[in-house]
Amino acid sequence: MIDDYVNAKKRGERARRAALAKGEDPYLPALEDFLDLKDAGAEFPLGIREVPLSLIAGTRTRGRQNAFASNFMPLLEPNSEFAVKWSRLYDSQLEDGIREPIKVYEYLNRFYVEEGNKRVSVMSYTGAFSITGNVTRIMPVRDGSERVEIYWEFLDFFRVTEFFEIVFTKRGSYAQLAELAGMDLKTPWPDEKRELLRDGFRRFAEVFESRERDKGVETGDAFLTYISVYPLETLPFDGKDLIARRISDLRREILVRKGGEEAISLVDAPEQLGRPRPAQAAAGELMTLLTGSGYSKANPLRAAFLYEREPEDSGWIFGHELGRKSLESYYGGLVETMAFPNCRTEADVLKAVDAAAADKEAIVFTTSPSLMPGALRAAYAHPELKILNCSVNLSSKAVRTYYARMHEAKFLMGALAATQAKDHRIGYQADYPLYGIIAGINAFAIGASLVDPQCRICLRWSTDIEEGGDDYAWEKEFLRDGIRVISGPDLVRPSDPERRYGVYRVREDGTRENLAAPIWDWGTYYRMIVQSILDGSYKARGLDRDDRALNYWYGMANGVIDVVMSDHLPYSVRKLVNILRKGITSGSISPFDGELRSQKGLVLAENAPRLTGRQIITMNWLADNVDGRILTGDRLREEKRSSVKISGVVPEDGGGREK
Repeated sequence: MIDDYVNAKKRGERARRAALAKGEDPYLPALEDFLDLKDAGAEFPLGIREVPLSLIAGTRTRGRQNAFASNFMPLLEPNSEFAVKWSRLYDSQLEDGIREPIKVYEYLNRFYVEEGNKRVSVMSYTGAFSITGNVTRIMPVRDGSERVEIYWEFLDFFRVTEFFEIVFTKRGSYAQLAELAGMDLKTPWPDEKRELLRDGFRRFAEVFESRERDKGVETGDAFLTYISVYPLETLPFDGKDLIARRISDLRREILVRKGGEEAISLVDAPEQLGRPRPAQAAAGELMTLLTGSGYSKANPLRAAFLYEREPEDSGWIFGHELGRKSLESYYGGLVETMAFPNCRTEADVLKAVDAAAADKEAIVFTTSPSLMPGALRAAYAHPELKILNCSVNLSSKAVRTYYARMHEAKFLMGALAATQAKDHRIGYQADYPLYGIIAGINAFAIGASLVDPQCRICLRWSTDIEEGGDDYAWEKEFLRDGIRVISGPDLVRPSDPERRYGVYRVREDGTRENLAAPIWDWGTYYRMIVQSILDGSYKARGLDRDDRALNYWYGMANGVIDVVMSDHLPYSVRKLVNILRKGITSGSISPFDGELRSQKGLVLAENAPRLTGRQIITMNWLADNVDGRILTGDRLREEKRSSVKISGVVPEDGGGREK
């Protein structure tokens, strides 16, 4: 009916005017306008597929593109031949449906029509979700750009699901989606999993796009945030009102994830939070502080600590356990702490948080990146709690994160190690390829190069399956190659009698001499966070914003990390380290200031500003004097992959230079 064409034309005119007001092209884009089809990658026919109408972006070639607004609604006059054909097609669709598939080309997750523009227009007008199309994929040239790299991740996802509809804007999202669905990107998904994903996503998209269509948030990104908190399994059956309420609850989380680096408040000094308090205070001051906050010995602030394993089995967890005990001792009963070991699954995390939630004012510290998924779900199940996660790049509105600037200590230790390595070689053992770990490797390498420009850092990973099952295979590798000065684990397990930690030297008789080690003072760190709650600065105005995540990133200047040195070192070495320490704490020295070079070439020119905190945290390259590569997931031991899946580095150019 011509009346429907008139209504469709009105929609097109509104879209055209809105685009013009924004200075945008009001008509359908043509693929050939921005892609030279002769220079494009290979074409692959995919056959007949269901094509989501929301992903049809324009036409393949120029032609009748001006007959449609950018939303595929018609623009030509109702008395035109075009309008008559459109109306007939609409009537036919109502009676018999559109049976003939359109012909489309897919490029970078968007579809461009070669035959069937009016069919797309009619189906869009009726509110259909998809249309049958004969699809040909145009492969993009892999140029290293973010968009193309995300698309290559999509291709892995498509191979196992044959699912077009979910589009992401951040790398690693498809792997995260597979993890949340209990699958991977290597094995074809069974029909029931694909149907669950399809039905759940379409259910979510129907509600989300009706509410958030103009907010500039990709539906796929919002969907990933949603199922990170609420179960995918029930989504196809949840009521629209329930989904809408949950989307409303997640609004701030979605905005933070959309904003990327700009949506993160990186707090590297307590002064940023408002009224600073010293790390140490007299008992009288503490009593005054707590009295003003409403807490007392009869009504203590309760802090729960969640550990992935038992403290005696992990140097990392043991350090946090010492911090917990220090926190409780410092406040003399005014702060009460609880420890929950063996939180290995999300269910374990939720159970522990439920126990902590008996006190509605409790603060919960989840002490490993692998606990972040459970922490996020717990935060929305218990919005009355303050929940934090010990990680460096897992930004969330509901869960604050905290980590130490360990690269500062590594810089000092690298300089120290170079004074002891007589053959210009230092062994460096790393555990996981997590964000923050890479900055530590590079800071160590840069510190060593300042003392010895010829120094090479030989990198090994303790979790590399190619290094064998022995926990200390990396040390055997170093000794086999004649390397005697080694940077081992930062922390030693309480049950481990060996001295393979910090920077040490292996003597000719096989004994070890410890030269220096980093100190993580988690007690001081936890006191600063707790004090911000007590003095009211935890909700500091300007930092606690709806569209911002808050990440604590304290370092040497805050007293949460340091380096302890052997008394047997020459005084000149200790003096060098102390000079560098003063420069770090004053801010006059940074390992990532001045000219920087990676294994691929120049990173930072000599006179360029020093790297920002976010650039340091998200570092995914290795310094040019490092021999080795960033460990990738396919070489990581199976039992060690959970943390890396959540907080692992995506290395540039496959990881770096092989050792």
